[in-house]
Amino acid sequence: MKILFLGPPGAGKGTQAVRVAERLGLAHVSTGDMFRALDPDTDLGGRVKAIMESGELVPDSIVIEMLENRIAEPDAADGYILDGFPRTRPQAEALDASLGDDGLDHVVVLEVGTDELVSRILARGRADDTEDAVRTRLAVYDRDTEPLIEFYEPRGVVRRIDGVGEIDDITAEILSAL
Repeated sequence: MKILFLGPPGAGKGTQAVRVAERLGLAHVSTGDMFRALDPDTDLGGRVKAIMESGELVPDSIVIEMLENRIAEPDAADGYILDGFPRTRPQAEALDASLGDDGLDHVVVLEVGTDELVSRILARGRADDTEDAVRTRLAVYDRDTEPLIEFYEPRGVVRRIDGVGEIDDITAEILSAL
């Protein structure tokens, strides 16, 4: 089973992706984790580190290369949950090209209202989580990532989940929807 988790920052994607992956015996494939795990002494790791240190976004071609390598690992042979990629339509199209006819089985969309998202993120207490920065990140999600729901909707794979409530209840709802 191949599943993509979508939702705005603070919706609980990472938390739920890990929980669902464990329960279903799937690999949790997080682009953020992949970036952090790169060895900066390798060619790919050195390129990504330099890009990230410059403040630029890692190009889609490199992210796809990393993703292809990651889903080829033995723990992903029975399926995986994608967390953090794709974030844009060009990335979704590149993912489709990479997966071919063996595309995504489900796209789980965690839905949470803006005020709740802002409250959750500000409660983390991170220095870069100012209200203005949070609202900017949410606007970027609305502009770049939310349109992926419409991209996947015609395929009949989108599962909309209310992301507000007890963590265990949300996990149960996701598992039931799959």
